[in-house]
Amino acid sequence: MKRILIVGATSGIGEGLARLYAERGEVKIGVMGRRSGRLKDLCASRPDVFEAEVCDVTDTEALPVALERLASRLGGVDILVLSSGTGDLNPELDYAVERCTLDTNVTGWTCVADWAIRYFENRGQGHLATVTSVGGLRGSGAAPAYNATKSFQMNYLEGLRQRVAVRRLPIEVTDIRPGFVDTAMAKGEGLFWVAPVDKACRQIARGIDRRRKVVYVTRRWRLAAWVYRYIPGWLYVRMMKG
Repeated sequence: MKRILIVGATSGIGEGLARLYAERGEVKIGVMGRRSGRLKDLCASRPDVFEAEVCDVTDTEALPVALERLASRLGGVDILVLSSGTGDLNPELDYAVERCTLDTNVTGWTCVADWAIRYFENRGQGHLATVTSVGGLRGSGAAPAYNATKSFQMNYLEGLRQRVAVRRLPIEVTDIRPGFVDTAMAKGEGLFWVAPVDKACRQIARGIDRRRKVVYVTRRWRLAAWVYRYIPGWLYVRMMKG
């Protein structure tokens, strides 16, 4: 039986993955998030599959304890999916908005990622998969902290991948880079290639199954990301609004 722990399972991609994995059978799933009502609904839908732990990723003192408690109730963790994230358009550069993004996408996110790698190192194997964003490839005038924090995550994951490779440990690190997915995180006008949550989750699960290092969701974003990355800086700052 595979044991999966999903952090950020009360909305969007995290919740979608939890429900998708539950349909597969022969799996035990730990779900963590800050919305207790949504966690109760998940557990009520499949009490034989789900174990829940309420915790906000910004509470970095409580977070490691909550992760240990949930991992213990699962009987161990084979895959940890880190889906927690936030970000808002911030044309006024309101620091309170940016601080919220930094607290979740950098401080809380790093706490979970570090816990996962230490846990897998002690166990001798495992798989960390975390949801970043295509937006992390370049900056954004409309949402500076969001894109910057996603870039931080991408670089941090590469560092973790190098760490376990040097130590020759059978630990996989997967960077999941969605474009636009039909969740509350998809903000702004003129969005294109917006994927339904169920389609995005199927492609993410497939990428995790295949132990991919980087997964673009949907797959067409791989080409778009290549173009996005290599647009000259002088042109990029003129063509992007924000």
